[in-house]
Amino acid sequence: MARCSSLDVALLRAPWIFLLLCWLPWSAAFPPTLPREDEAISTVPDYVTRFAPLLWLHSEDPFRPADILQHVRHTTPAVQFQPMAGLPDLDLDSLAWLNDQAGSTQGPVALTANDDITALPEWLLGETPDAHGALHNSTACVVVLVPSARDPVVVDAFYFYFYSYDRGANITQVLPPLKSLLDDIADGMHYGNHVGDWEHNMVRFRNGTPVGIYYSQHSDGSAYDWDDETLSLTGERPVVYSAYGSHANWAFPGDHIHDEVLVDYCDAGQLWDPVSMAYFYRFDPTTTKLTRIYPPGLPNGSNFTSFLHYSGLWGDLQYPDDHPRQKTVPYFGLKRYVSGPTGPMTKQLVRKGLFPDDRGRKSWLQWAVGVFMSLYPCCFRGWRAWLSGAVFVGLLTSFVLAFIFAVTRHRASRTGYKKVDAGVDVPLETLEYRDDINSGAVDDAFRR
Repeated sequence: MARCSSLDVALLRAPWIFLLLCWLPWSAAFPPTLPREDEAISTVPDYVTRFAPLLWLHSEDPFRPADILQHVRHTTPAVQFQPMAGLPDLDLDSLAWLNDQAGSTQGPVALTANDDITALPEWLLGETPDAHGALHNSTACVVVLVPSARDPVVVDAFYFYFYSYDRGANITQVLPPLKSLLDDIADGMHYGNHVGDWEHNMVRFRNGTPVGIYYSQHSDGSAYDWDDETLSLTGERPVVYSAYGSHANWAFPGDHIHDEVLVDYCDAGQLWDPVSMAYFYRFDPTTTKLTRIYPPGLPNGSNFTSFLHYSGLWGDLQYPDDHPRQKTVPYFGLKRYVSGPTGPMTKQLVRKGLFPDDRGRKSWLQWAVGVFMSLYPCCFRGWRAWLSGAVFVGLLTSFVLAFIFAVTRHRASRTGYKKVDAGVDVPLETLEYRDDINSGAVDDAFRR
């Protein structure tokens, strides 16, 4: 009987060792296809596009969504209107390089238009979407997902929309009675224009279900719960109306008052589906790391995060008063051209509620205009102005008289009593004697 070697005995006693030896060469040649650890977070979640906003651009607005890269290529970085020297060719992968090139005391870097913007060159006009709302030659939308650091089931999706030009309001967009005051001094021009324009919506998701939406509007905005009856939906997607010229986002069409005295015009002119061509990112609020993510089925491309980290202005710096393009409305200080905006990363991506945590403060002029406009319907319109004027004069007169009376009383209380100098000293015993005589005279009168 043949004797077995120790290896044969081991294989017979533990057959799984034999199978393992056979499997190792195979596994080295054909490694298993396992999901990567970061695959789940590198893909755009389905709900982000499923509930993405749909925009209606105003029918008469000539300034359509614009390609972000083309905007960069038609501008030159400048500091205090001086072009920066020695710059490489900039694109979306290198724009943040500008952050370290200008000294902090020199002012912000501004992407300054290469052309005369008063002539409205073609690149400022952007691209008109097709009948289905898609852009074919422009990427004008950036979507940033921000998971909550406090609640793991909450994700805020920011949908940013880019335009190369923002046209401000003119006299037709000013409410009375200020409209009549500006009619002769505003020259019919648009004021508050600027190169570059970032607008956005934010949709808050809980476990992939939308619960609320925020609309950016000029210096402020509005917010709605998802089940709000005033919120318009096309299927499952919220509808946004982009205002003429300013591109402020509103939840319904028509005229909208903002900043107390100005009007935005909205209508269902031209449909735009922003996420049909967009850049998608995930922002970590704890580490502030920004990572590009991709819709399912699309190949990974360039990182393209540098342009979002760019901290400068996306348009010209506000022109000085003596610049030939600049005009100023007397008394109100409104400028024909103001500075371009900063980018998406400055829009308070980490929020407790739908609104930004810091909503900014109004200037004294805005407060004054707001108070005046709130009192105008009841106190200053038509004949009410005369009545209010009479009441004001009466109150002012009463106040002045009351003030004079109070001052007089105050002075009298501080002066006190003066000693009467009769010129002679009256002995006390004489006073006592006179009091006794007077007392006796009174007693005799009662006895009678």
